[in-house]
Amino acid sequence: MNTKIIASFLILSIILVVPQINAQTESLPEVNQKLVQVSINNNGNVSVIHQIRDSDEARQLNFIDGTVSNLEIIDSLGDSVVNFSEGTKSIIILPDQGELFVKYDLSDVLILKNDMWILDFRYIETTKFIVPEEVDMLFVNERPVFLQGKNAFVCHGCQMLLEYSINEQKEIQYVNWENQEFIVEIISHAEIEKFQFIQLEKEISFKINESDQFVTLVIPLELLWGPYAVFLNDQKIFFHEYVNNGTHVWVNMKPDTSGEISIIGTTVVPEFPIIAPLAIGFMIIMMVPLLRKFNLR
Repeated sequence: MNTKIIASFLILSIILVVPQINAQTESLPEVNQKLVQVSINNNGNVSVIHQIRDSDEARQLNFIDGTVSNLEIIDSLGDSVVNFSEGTKSIIILPDQGELFVKYDLSDVLILKNDMWILDFRYIETTKFIVPEEVDMLFVNERPVFLQGKNAFVCHGCQMLLEYSINEQKEIQYVNWENQEFIVEIISHAEIEKFQFIQLEKEISFKINESDQFVTLVIPLELLWGPYAVFLNDQKIFFHEYVNNGTHVWVNMKPDTSGEISIIGTTVVPEFPIIAPLAIGFMIIMMVPLLRKFNLR
């Protein structure tokens, strides 16, 4: 009889205690993170590192969304830490363990579609991304980001759709005009046909045979100067103009259907040399004293 009473008491104690533990877990403060780093390799494998500051109380670390595997926690000396409680979406780290590094692999988050790697990412902490060195340009919420020889960038309070391609196709088009040769570079996985430069219309045009593919043109400013307007089958479409380095401009678009693309500029070779606007302004400044002298203002 006494045995039955004791067993019943233990079962009742467990029932009462478990909700309390769960409630405490849900109310734990989040860890103070010094660094969050997401690394992506050429094969699309994703690994994560959280660098966590020391705390005098138990705290919770939420994982980045995805399937977590190969979880490892080490201290600043490189020794493995076992004093933690692991869940499917978070872990509880006990107090007074010094600075810790939480490492894990993340799957089911990066997909390959139309030759583009796509990551739909959301994490409230500032996050550093490391991408393959072969990536020259990527897209964040469809906005182009030119890495300029670096394979890392930082996202603050990060919610983004990251898209990039490795070894994206580059096509060179040569434009010859009055004994001058200009090179227009087209970067895209889409098939490009019927490229032409129409000097009288201040226009570059070509046919694209696929939809929902990023298309980037590197245009010499001496050939076609902006501001630009971009049309798909005679309908104006949204585009990005970026990385104007003084001699070339990058123009990017993502047509939602196949058809003919037209890029219209405002000034075209050989209407002016690039320095012409500056020269005209300089001439006006030089003429002002003469105008004043002869009262010709």
